[in-house]
Amino acid sequence: MKMNGARILLESLKREGVDLVFGYPGGTVINLYDELMNVREIRHILPRHEQGGTHAADGYARATGKVGVAIATSGPGATNTITGIANAYMDSIPMVIITGQVPTPLIGNDAFQEVDIIGITRPITKHSFLIRHAKDIPTIVRKAFYIARSGRPGPVLIDFPKDVQISQAEFKWPESIEIRGYKPNLEGHQKQVEKAVDMLLVARRPVMYVGGGVILANAAEELTELARTLQFPVTTTLMGLGAFPENDPLSLKMLGMHGAYAANMAMTHSDLILAVGARFDDRVTGKIATFAPHAKIIHIDVDPTSIRKNVRVDLPIVGDTKDVLVKMIECLKGQTEKVSAQHSAMEAWHEDISGWKAKHPIAYKQSSSVIKPQYVIQKLRELSEDDAIMATDVGQHQMWTAQFFEFNQPRTLLTSGGLGTMGFGLPAAMGAQAAYPKRQVICVCGDGGVQMNMQELATLVQHRLPVKIVVLNNNFLGMVRQWQELFFDKRYSQTCLELPMDFARIAEAYGAKGLKADKPSEVEQVIKEGFAHDGPVIMEFKIAREEKVLPMVPAGASLNEMVLNA
Repeated sequence: MKMNGARILLESLKREGVDLVFGYPGGTVINLYDELMNVREIRHILPRHEQGGTHAADGYARATGKVGVAIATSGPGATNTITGIANAYMDSIPMVIITGQVPTPLIGNDAFQEVDIIGITRPITKHSFLIRHAKDIPTIVRKAFYIARSGRPGPVLIDFPKDVQISQAEFKWPESIEIRGYKPNLEGHQKQVEKAVDMLLVARRPVMYVGGGVILANAAEELTELARTLQFPVTTTLMGLGAFPENDPLSLKMLGMHGAYAANMAMTHSDLILAVGARFDDRVTGKIATFAPHAKIIHIDVDPTSIRKNVRVDLPIVGDTKDVLVKMIECLKGQTEKVSAQHSAMEAWHEDISGWKAKHPIAYKQSSSVIKPQYVIQKLRELSEDDAIMATDVGQHQMWTAQFFEFNQPRTLLTSGGLGTMGFGLPAAMGAQAAYPKRQVICVCGDGGVQMNMQELATLVQHRLPVKIVVLNNNFLGMVRQWQELFFDKRYSQTCLELPMDFARIAEAYGAKGLKADKPSEVEQVIKEGFAHDGPVIMEFKIAREEKVLPMVPAGASLNEMVLNA
């Protein structure tokens, strides 16, 4: 049966199980959008900006584990997706971005709204495809989704010229595909796994260091089983929050620049680090020369290029983290006596950790006169549902959320880790809410970042997506201001947002509900009222202006050289 290229692409998306796309129409995708009217199996959400649509597809992918899909027209539509693509690439999020392109005879002629989007995005995608013939569309779509979700996930771009959208071809879905040169190694080497288990069983001061790769591989259950079997303390990166329940006694919570004192001290004094799906980035290691000086390192990662990139590694294991963890658990089943002996040998280590937790817990000084942001986050956790999805923007509020919300389930924190994208939180929450209409989705923002994609509030109202948006308003670009206070003699260059914004009234103007708290005594009631409302809400909290995120490891310092007090 012959179809035009636009219909073939939509039929291919259906075969890949796509039921929701985020997109913005334009001249070079008008044929695709016309065909979309005939495809009822795919729901479409219109954002108010292509960046918002791309972040929404990202949030959808993080919350569900599926491939997120975004559509944009050529030229400025395509270039507006770049930040979202880079964000997904840095955090290894599976996405397929479909961009319209000028007709193939005009490519390279500087036609109206023509850009070389493949060339522009080549450093921030796993792969790109330019469709030249309609008959190739099913194979290209199948390859794009396979590449996006397999190995280390990431974004894939499909550039779709207008003339190919209207040309005719037969729809033939390939039952299997072969991609030369792309063979991700998913199975951990059994001998390496056995060596690793031997190392684990003789460690006396071990730490499990867990990153977002555990969540991407849906391996949180196996990770938790291994940790509890061995009774190893567990610390997570920002991207790894939720991979191991933070209410477990073995949890050290987050480590790194704004991590817990106990986590950073445990890494510094450990004799073995089991790194699972983490990449030893600079926010975690601090000064590389002094990082974990006494520890042997076992590094499990599906991406071989991530191993030994930043730190020395004693035993690498390349493979899917779920596969490797399952094999480790199997290896341990016949070694109960060794496991029991090790538990006894680690008693002093657990005592040290308990001492560090008690000495410098993550805490703050409550106030009766001004709202402390940490208090707001604690109240959000106390009053929210157990499986609530929390999206954040980037800045101080992001770190306070990481420190005080307590994440106990995977895929419940959506945050921009690698790129640190202001403006990510609101549209990411939108994508998660679209995926799970009945679940509670909360977005925590600062007064700076929320304004970068605030237009998506209109999308929330139009599509009845009841995201609860929390704005921690200190009239500052808070994280940069904190650095200026600590390291630049309080020279607040361009970080004061002195224009008085009333976010509650902005919410009302969009047709959402707006609430505001100016005093600590109002916080709980505002949150309860916001959560009870059946539509989107902005809850604005006027917080202490110069509150800082602590602990903090200054740039260039060692992991154990933390600023603990203001």
